[in-house]
This record gives sequence, structure tokens and C-alpha cells, in this order.
Amino acid sequence: MKSNAKFFLTAALASTILNAGMAHAQSAEPIQIGLIAPTSGIYARPGQVMKMGAEMAIEDVNKAGGIACLGNAPLELVTIDSGDSVEKATNSAQRMVADFPGLVGATGAYLSSFTLAVSEVTERANLPLLTLSYSDLITSRGFKNIFQTSATAGVQAQIALPIILDLAEQQTGTRPKTVAIITDNTAASLASVDRMKKGLLKDVGLDLSFEQVFTPPLADATSLVQQVRQKKPDLLFFLPTVISDSKLILEKMKEFRVNTPVVSFGIAIAEPEVLNTMQANLLEGVMSAVANWGTKGQEDLIKRLNEKYGEPWMTQNAISTYGDIWLLKDALDKSCSRDRADLGEALRTLNAGPAKYYPGGTLSFDDKGHREGASLTIIQWQNGVPVTVYPDDLALAKPIWPK
Repeated sequence: MKSNAKFFLTAALASTILNAGMAHAQSAEPIQIGLIAPTSGIYARPGQVMKMGAEMAIEDVNKAGGIACLGNAPLELVTIDSGDSVEKATNSAQRMVADFPGLVGATGAYLSSFTLAVSEVTERANLPLLTLSYSDLITSRGFKNIFQTSATAGVQAQIALPIILDLAEQQTGTRPKTVAIITDNTAASLASVDRMKKGLLKDVGLDLSFEQVFTPPLADATSLVQQVRQKKPDLLFFLPTVISDSKLILEKMKEFRVNTPVVSFGIAIAEPEVLNTMQANLLEGVMSAVANWGTKGQEDLIKRLNEKYGEPWMTQNAISTYGDIWLLKDALDKSCSRDRADLGEALRTLNAGPAKYYPGGTLSFDDKGHREGASLTIIQWQNGVPVTVYPDDLALAKPIWPK
């Protein structure tokens, strides 16, 4: 009897201590993290997916105990709609720093042109901002509080082109010699093309047949596709940022029976909504170089995204934003402070080991704010799904050269 009484007393004491600890953790003031992304207008869908990734990560960080050195304080997500123009993004950023002075850090902005504008505001407010945006300009302005988790557009093109050409030669016996480029005029797209034209195409042995730049959204793709049919390039590099533009061009290629292999840069060609407006067979074999995607080892996370939000696969917008929240958590653990200046310094000096939610590199930044060693993923439409085919250690399928 005495042993039983002792057991129950010990159990009761342990329960009391545990409950007290949980009450203490729950009573800690939340740490606010901002997500500034387009949740309205023509770019609303990507912004909504970024929010999904952030919400999942916030949930996971808080389940894991929040920020231990700050009394197990939970993270709290504050979502700000950046709208669908540079002017709206700037105004949203100004409202964000004015209306939420408790924010310690933020992530988002989506389009590079939006990020360039938003980061002007966050820099003045000394607010650390993580971004998946690609433009090389983002981290070339000497700012101290902008951190680019993706490889820049120029680096992505430099990595992707040799891989794509090698794949074509391996599977067809012939190396492509000519390329056409169709691109919109957003900052990241133009940065990729600029890097190609300033030596990269020549370095990999490609001649530029023609280049066409358009302003999204595209009204008619006829003239663009007619040029591809007339010039007959070995490859078409395709850089849209709006889903409707991808649809128009691919449908017009089908109509004109233009069978040039399409290689895209960015995720507009691989958003789930593409299948709402065009048949999967139009997309079969299309490849795209993107900063991040759901990969091997993330199957449970991909499944959870599907079960929670109905997303059929995990795009860059979900996985990168998910990773950004965990990266901010690492920096908060390091700074052990609610002060945004301390968080910025923690990010600048962070060395949290190999990247888990981004391809390649480490959770650390160089003096310009580039994530060190950042690489990319190459995805391909296969059987109605865009799957990761590069790098090999993260691939969910083998690449197939489009016929």
C-alpha cells in the first residue's frame, strides 16, 4: 500500500510540474513573424500557398516548444497582402512596419520586383526579411537586412543550362545548338535572360535565334509562337510568371504544331491551377528550373500539405516559406532576443549546418545576404505531375528528354 501511495504521489507531482511548465509556455508572449505576399490579384494563388507553408511551419515550431530561451514563446504569423503591383507592395510594406511594430522578422514578397520594393521599406525599419525571390539585384544594394534563401536567377541559369544540354545529348545523341527565349518583363525573368546573353549561352554552345519580351498578362501568343515556328530553334527557354501566360503559349504551340522542347525557369508552368485550364498532355515532358520544390525525404510534409489544404504537390512557394520559418526559429534561438536588430545580427552570423528545406548549401549567409551554396531543383511534368528530377539525391523521378 505504501509503495502504491508513493507511486501516485510521485505521478501527481510530475503532472503538476508538467502542467505548470505548459502553463508557463502558453503564457509567454508570442513572437510575431510577418509574411508579406500577394493574396489578392493575379498573383494571389502563389501568395496563398506561401501562407500555407508558413502556417504549417509555425504549427510545427510551436509544437516543438517554440523559442526555448525566451520562455518557450510561440511564434505568431502576421499575414500582410502585398497586392499585385509594385506600388501596392510598397504601400503594404509601409503599413506592415507601421501597424505591427512588434514584428521581429518577416518572409515573403514573391515576385522579385515586389521584393525589391518591400525590402527598401524593411531595410529602413531595420526589419530582417527572408525571401525566395531570384533577382540578383535584391542582394546587390548593400542592404544588411535582406536575406535571399534561393539561388539568384543568374546562378540558377548557370547551374541549369549545362545539366539540361547534357540530358538532351545523353537521351537523343544530339546536343542542342540554337535556342529561342520568350520572357515576361519581371525582374527575376529579365535577370535570368541577362545572365544568359552575357556569356552563359556562348559558354554552353548555344546560339540565340531570337528573344521576345512581353508584359504580363499576355493577351495573345500568336506572334510569339509564329516566330518559334519560323526560326525552328532546338530549344525554347520560356520564362513566364503568370499561369495564364503559360497556358496561352503552350496551347498556341499545340495549335500550330510546334514541337520544340520547352524548358522553363520558374514555377508558373508547374502550378496546380495549370491543369484547370489545359490538358496534362500539353505539359508532358516540359521541364523547369526552380529554386526549390518538394523532394525526396519530404514525402510526409508533401502528404500533410495535401491533407490539410488539398494541394496536390509542394511547390517552391510552400516549401521555401516553410523553411524560412524554421530558419527564423534558428536565428531566434541564437539571438535569444525579441529585438529585430539582434535577429538581423543572428542571421548574418548564423551557421546552422546543412540546409534541410532548401536544395544545396547551408543555413548561413555571405556578406551580401546570399544563402551560402544555394542550388536549385529541376522539375519535369511526368504523367500529369511536375516532379523533381534534379539533383539526383533529391529526385523523385528520372528525367526524360521531351519528344
